[in-house]
Amino acid sequence: MTLKLKDKSLIVSQAFINGDWVDADSGETLDVTNPATGAWVSKVSKCGTAETRRMIEAASVAQKSWAKTTVKERAALLRRWFNLIMENQEDLAQILTAEQGKPLAESRGEIAYGANYVEWFSEESKRVYGDIIPQPSNDKRVMVIKQPVGVVACITPWNFPNAMLTRKIAPAIAAGCAVVCKPANATPLSALALMVLAERAGFPPGLVNILTGRTAEIGAELTSNPLVRKVTFTGSTPVGKQLMAECAATVKRTSMELGGNAPFIVFDDADIDSAVQGAMISKYRNAGQTCVCSNRILVQSSVSEEFTAKFTEAVKTLVVGNGDQEGVTVGPLIDEKAAVGVCEFIDDAVAKGAMVTIGGGMSSRGGCFVEPTILVNVSRDMRVFSEEIFGPVAPILTFESEDEAIEMANDTEFGLAAYFYSRDIGRVYRVAEQLEYGIVGINEGVISNEMAPFGGVKESGSGREGSKYGMDDYMDIKYMCVGGIDK
Repeated sequence: MTLKLKDKSLIVSQAFINGDWVDADSGETLDVTNPATGAWVSKVSKCGTAETRRMIEAASVAQKSWAKTTVKERAALLRRWFNLIMENQEDLAQILTAEQGKPLAESRGEIAYGANYVEWFSEESKRVYGDIIPQPSNDKRVMVIKQPVGVVACITPWNFPNAMLTRKIAPAIAAGCAVVCKPANATPLSALALMVLAERAGFPPGLVNILTGRTAEIGAELTSNPLVRKVTFTGSTPVGKQLMAECAATVKRTSMELGGNAPFIVFDDADIDSAVQGAMISKYRNAGQTCVCSNRILVQSSVSEEFTAKFTEAVKTLVVGNGDQEGVTVGPLIDEKAAVGVCEFIDDAVAKGAMVTIGGGMSSRGGCFVEPTILVNVSRDMRVFSEEIFGPVAPILTFESEDEAIEMANDTEFGLAAYFYSRDIGRVYRVAEQLEYGIVGINEGVISNEMAPFGGVKESGSGREGSKYGMDDYMDIKYMCVGGIDK
């Protein structure tokens, strides 16, 4: 596949270690293909343990120097990176769509969204404050400062290959850390293109390193190497649990942004048209492949018929196809295995009594494409209620009371994002406070931005990304007690 890029040098196949572009020691490569067409896009180096160890060692050396830089120096470097990302937004979007499949409009949005984290943390680096604490006696002074945690390992997924990386790298750099990165093998080109721009921005050798390849080998080295002091991961809950267990041996800091099972609640006093619009954005963005996608739509029974009818009509307007084609709003899933898995959710629900109002299986385009689907008459014994679907399938359940809606919404081990629509101010506070989720969207279907803390509770993970709280995950708190003051 030939990409029509203004700057073809953004497509690279090598690993970036200590400021150099290098091949895997074995010379082996991995193919990157377009999920919409199956066409070959490029190849990348297939690295392993040895290359991972070298990049960690390079980052450890670089981090010691970087920790001594001023916050203005860090801010200036990140600002240059931000400017380059935005100047190359169209090329980066083309690369993203080619390897991940999402429509170009969404890819352009992701590039801007990811860049916003770089801009935000370039500015937030200047606002890392300590404390002077009242002393226990007059001969002492008590101070608290924040220092960089050290080398940070970033492991990112394929659904947002640009933004998931920038929102980890940017706060780490702003805090004074060095970074080693392992993007998903399915979508490495977006990550490598970001490194091309980081190099142009003047990142010193070893400050940011990236490689792809043997996932198990690379992960094992990242979690076991004592030079790595923090691991930040976005991905599935089972993999997150494994990484946390592996990090325990060296007591690393971890940030885990894991799976979700987001409820989308529509109460009888909601603006139904707004709720439909919010559900469309929340459910079908990126073909349903986001961790904060609405997974279960819970509608109060008195408005369920109206909501379902309007929602079905809205879904009819979606256009399935290759993400680089004009007018396409739903692209492919990441691979055929994912598409088959999503169809199995539909089959399970139908076998247990659910009805399909639209969609219902594989798209006529075949391959990785699944039809945008709505299921009604859904019950709790169906997989779509308890498991993360990660595809364009919207199961609708009904409820009678506010208490029942809250109980249904919280009936899951996950706790990342939740949404609800209501115009009753008392209900807004009652429901928002009782939902067991790290993020709650109220009369809003798009909730993530760089200024707000992103993260979950329960088995959806720990730590927060974005916002002023996002810096704390990359810093250690040091208490300093100074004695002998009154002598």
